[in-house]
Amino acid sequence: MALENLTPAEGSTHSKKRLGRGQGSGQGKTAGKGHKGQKARKGYNEKRNFEGGQQPLARRLPKFGFTSRVVKPTTINVEKVKEIAALSEITMETIRSVHRLAKSVVSVKLVGASAKDLASKIKDENVTTTGN
Repeated sequence: MALENLTPAEGSTHSKKRLGRGQGSGQGKTAGKGHKGQKARKGYNEKRNFEGGQQPLARRLPKFGFTSRVVKPTTINVEKVKEIAALSEITMETIRSVHRLAKSVVSVKLVGASAKDLASKIKDENVTTTGN
């Protein structure tokens, strides 16, 4: 067996339809295109998603979805999480030690009435308050 001797499996290929070769062929005259109309003309090419003039599906359905590339900080209300206010210095590590945060959280914003008072304790650029 060699590459030049390979043939397709029995019944896997079909001979090409010979269009417009006389009435006896069954595909003569109109060559399987029917009578007149845009689709019968040479050079006819229907656009993808064309639905015969009906509003296409992509335009019938509403637009949805947007994912911002700007990572917003996770907000923590210091009135509800009193342990953060009790910390001597505030960094991401110290916040994680007293408050449960997801590993994906990169920055934190402290909010609440007493958040501005904590600004002097913050020692990490990833932690901010409403005042700064």
